[in-house]
Amino acid sequence: MHSSAVSLAPEWLVVPEDPNALAPAVWPASAHRDSGDVLSIGGVSATDLIRDHGTPLLVLDEVEVRARARAFRSSFDAAAKAHGTTASVYYAGKAFLSTAIARWVTEEGLRVDVCTRGELEVALAADVDPSRIGFHGNNKSVSEIERAVQVGIGTIIVDSAIEIERVAEAASRTDVVQRVLVRVNSGVHAETHDFLATAHEDQKFGMTFADAETAVARIRELPGLEFLGLHCHIGSQIFGVAGFRESASRVLDLHHRLLAGGEVPLLNLGGGFGIAYTSVDDPTPIEQLAAEIVAAVAEGCAARGMSMPQLAFEPGRAIVGTAGVTLYEVGTTKEVRLDSGASRLYVSVDGGMSDNARTALYGAQYSARIASRAGTGVPVLARVVGKHCESGDIVVDHEYLPADIGPGDLLAVPATGAYCASLSSNYNHVPRPPVVAVSDGRSRVIVRGESIDDLLARDAGISANEGAR
Repeated sequence: MHSSAVSLAPEWLVVPEDPNALAPAVWPASAHRDSGDVLSIGGVSATDLIRDHGTPLLVLDEVEVRARARAFRSSFDAAAKAHGTTASVYYAGKAFLSTAIARWVTEEGLRVDVCTRGELEVALAADVDPSRIGFHGNNKSVSEIERAVQVGIGTIIVDSAIEIERVAEAASRTDVVQRVLVRVNSGVHAETHDFLATAHEDQKFGMTFADAETAVARIRELPGLEFLGLHCHIGSQIFGVAGFRESASRVLDLHHRLLAGGEVPLLNLGGGFGIAYTSVDDPTPIEQLAAEIVAAVAEGCAARGMSMPQLAFEPGRAIVGTAGVTLYEVGTTKEVRLDSGASRLYVSVDGGMSDNARTALYGAQYSARIASRAGTGVPVLARVVGKHCESGDIVVDHEYLPADIGPGDLLAVPATGAYCASLSSNYNHVPRPPVVAVSDGRSRVIVRGESIDDLLARDAGISANEGAR
């Protein structure tokens, strides 16, 4: 099976010398195999985690989240200081938000970015200072805007001319002056999946430069609004700085033109910084990202005879993504042989697209390792699939796993901290799994999992007595 399966493997996937080894860039720094070859995260073994919390289970390394938050803050602080300005770092809550995570990142000096009423309320429930929250979204409702203004939100990123009037009306009713940014499309296409590229012109976010100039003029006319600056986000899971550099250059042209009508104190260049999902991914180090992006802005400002604005950035995945590891139990395995003679081992686990939709949505690639022991079989090409009634229910599309993997083994999929829990669903009426934080050899639930009774309780056709089982 090993030799014939190679023909189905993508070119980037290399047969590992040891199919039990953990690629450092993909896993939390604390991840290792203990003396019994069991995966340990944050000082807690996978077998203990499953004993206490069951499977599937999303495990989040608190120390990793905090360390990455500090690294972003310190890197952008240093880069901004080197060029005579300041930088704010917002945690992009859409990656994964809970009160625990909001507390972790704010305790490490970050602000929080939200894009719905629900995300706003989670941040407020975590006692995040409203003045350190930014509110995104292309279709903020009147009630969402009113709530944000009433609690004293720091900035609202307006996405259309209609929103400008809505925010102005809410500010007038509340008798406050609301600070706003204008989101623009720079026309820079990030080298990522089409659904993750957010700065090209034909999509739902932001305004063209021409429309943005009109929008800023209108904001400056309204007494209830304060124009703070421009916002641009070019996409997600981006490696390198070329896209950020080009986008910043284009936005600075607009920034320069707007200075003729008044101050433009802030430039927010968004987030989208990539992480490693497989051993071949090579994300740009945080320190290098910060230094080169801020230097590009400084060069652009100097070329246009402008002072450096204050800067802001919005990492999400790059803070929480690598901190997460999902644990599953293997239910069945099945070798599938093709007419060509090639074969692949299908490994079915007790979760799937309901707890990780990214593979189905974006063709995302992940890694996997046996977590409950060290496999002794030779590496074979495998595909990790879920239990849902969909052929596209794939968790890990391509991976080499030990040939002896079988029912009852625990399987760990790293780099699941971002956009897994936040995109989770109840497809096929599968309850969403809990999220457990680990640190210093201890675990605690930070998001409770669902039960079948929780699912039945939402069905209005089931009486309370019938639903209790």
